[in-house]
Amino acid sequence: ATMAANAGKHVLVEKPLSVNMAEGIEVLRVARERGVKLGVGMHLRHHPGHIEAQRLIADGALGTVALAQSQIGQGERGNVHPEPRAGLRDWWTHPELVGGAFAMLTIGVHAIDDLQFLLGQQVVELAAITDGQTSEQPLENLATMCLRFDGGAIGTMICGMRLPEFQNDVAIHGSDGKVMLINASWPRLQGELRVSSETLNKTVTYEPDFVYLVTKNIEDFQRAIAEDRDPAASGMHGLKLVQLTEGMVESAKTGRTVKLEVL
Repeated sequence: ATMAANAGKHVLVEKPLSVNMAEGIEVLRVARERGVKLGVGMHLRHHPGHIEAQRLIADGALGTVALAQSQIGQGERGNVHPEPRAGLRDWWTHPELVGGAFAMLTIGVHAIDDLQFLLGQQVVELAAITDGQTSEQPLENLATMCLRFDGGAIGTMICGMRLPEFQNDVAIHGSDGKVMLINASWPRLQGELRVSSETLNKTVTYEPDFVYLVTKNIEDFQRAIAEDRDPAASGMHGLKLVQLTEGMVESAKTGRTVKLEVL
């Protein structure tokens, strides 16, 4: 990504952005100096249900948000320990190449980015418990996190690769109601939006579409270039996810709460 930006090319990268803060800061610097757009592949920002939930929260339909919860997982029955990736994907098994995290880097970043997107708030404190980050198992397959946001809300995030038939849900609770996204946090369009508040009660169902989200992600990046604006998921959004991943690893290793700066 840094080489492409340095060559004057607009760059759309895989999430989160980099495997450590130093590399992420460098690609942001180069993109800024070369005047190119830097976007991150965060498909949930393009799900119409998540977009509508974000709008409702911003418009105050839920009142003051108190609690934000997201869970995202996958797995196969009978697999207590998921099969390690092999062949050309073997690099996923090397902690130094994946920022010291597996489930978080693979799917957890989507869940936590989604919460920040929905609330318009950044995580500034976290505490993590995982089944990894030890000498026996350096990379986690399951992680839970308690979160504090800079706007006052608190939250939870669960991500895992050993959760067969998991339902990927989001729930945002406020003083005047709640928004739920039921089984709508997958790399494809699907699920339901359920809103229950003082001013609005509705349910919207989304028919499955396997290419919709990635298509919208790419189209938004193209429009960002044409309109000279940041993409829906910018390089700074990606850098925040790198910071969060490093914070999760630190918390899981030390058993301590980790405070984070607003980026």
